[in-house]
Amino acid sequence: MHITKKLIAVSAAAIAVAGLASAPAQAQKKVTYLLPAPAFLPAFAPWMLAKHKGYYAAEGLDVTFQRAKGGVDVAKQVGVGNAQIGGGIGDTSILVRPNGIPVRSVGLMGGGSLVQLVARADRGINKVEDLKGKTISVMSYQDTTFYASQGILASRGLTRNDANIQAAGPTGVWKLFVEGKVDAMIGVPDWIGIAFGKKVKMKIFNAKDYFPSMAQAILASDEMIKKDPKLIRSLVQATLKGLKDLMDNPAAAAQEYVKAVPRWAKMAGPMTGTFKLYQKYTWPGQKTLGEMDEKKLASLQNFYLKAGFIKKKTPVGDLYTNQFIK
Repeated sequence: MHITKKLIAVSAAAIAVAGLASAPAQAQKKVTYLLPAPAFLPAFAPWMLAKHKGYYAAEGLDVTFQRAKGGVDVAKQVGVGNAQIGGGIGDTSILVRPNGIPVRSVGLMGGGSLVQLVARADRGINKVEDLKGKTISVMSYQDTTFYASQGILASRGLTRNDANIQAAGPTGVWKLFVEGKVDAMIGVPDWIGIAFGKKVKMKIFNAKDYFPSMAQAILASDEMIKKDPKLIRSLVQATLKGLKDLMDNPAAAAQEYVKAVPRWAKMAGPMTGTFKLYQKYTWPGQKTLGEMDEKKLASLQNFYLKAGFIKKKTPVGDLYTNQFIK
């Protein structure tokens, strides 16, 4: 934890210095953006590139990233006004709005799923039905990785009781997989990239073929949407520019990304591989970049209600808005 805090502090200081060096004559609007995990994770490359390449500055924004304790915590903090805006998953608003937290997705970072089902090639898992009796690692039991595992199993008539689901934390979920202590994991491209680097032979099942799991999303409160729609539009548009750079040329974007996040200074090659995984599984599939698919969102909410993850549904139109991506 000490190392992580130090890395975040160093990154924040570097961002602040860069902002001062490139600031235009006109004062920029200060924005606090809450991330659900450390900023140095490759999952947040669109945001880091938007900062590094001056896309936020061009919109008149001075963005500072702070870490919360997961997407639900981000939603709570944004909902009460402790931060103007933040990040979660496309399903976060489904989970929190029934509890009175008035946030919605204002930009969806891809048409695919952030998480995938990944099976070790030596465990005889050739289809989802083969997961019966197998051990699967997820990050936690209150996390998208767990919800996706339930949805994928249910798509083939299996339940949680048909497999051994282990909540192993953000590091354990991939370590157990790499070490062969589990048969499969529900993993983000970052973790899949680590497993590739460890020479693990695996089979990747695209989650969207079984379950309407979603990509990351930018979250804003109803109050902020009414109070400062210009800020939200500017931030969404700048972040989507970072995403588009990654989609258009992962290798070139990786070169810029490792400059933006010094922790990965000598890792442009592996980062390119990770971004290509995002390019294949998470980012594509939207008619308009950033757009939420209402039918998919409604289908996901119906499953969450049936599975008992939520106690009541929210009108789908209250879960998102596409007004800032066009």
